[in-house]
Amino acid sequence: MSKLISILLIAVGVINFLPVFGIMSANTIEQAYLVQLQDNDLIILMRHRALLFGIVGSFILVSVFVPFYQTAAMLMAAISMIGFLYLAWTVGGYNDAISQIAMIDSAGIVCLALAAILKFVASGK
Repeated sequence: MSKLISILLIAVGVINFLPVFGIMSANTIEQAYLVQLQDNDLIILMRHRALLFGIVGSFILVSVFVPFYQTAAMLMAAISMIGFLYLAWTVGGYNDAISQIAMIDSAGIVCLALAAILKFVASGK
């Protein structure tokens, strides 16, 4: 069961880690999200967002090897991905790239829920 939990957390970790490549340049972010970053303030904020995703994704991946951190990593991932879906749903009118990210996050939430259920069952509580 722990192997399946690890596989599920790797999937969630990769989903959360991939945006880190936005640190490289505004162009990388623009291509990934199909947006235009018009000013340096927005570029700084979006690149910092990419950095934060790298941190969250890394922490989730570390939790695969250090199970003590799994509950915290799952909670962080759930807040992040559910939060994104909530914002997309409440704001609406987003482009195809954001729609694709929402679908990927939805799949990540399913993986995360399965991992959490398996972890709970494995704990015997």
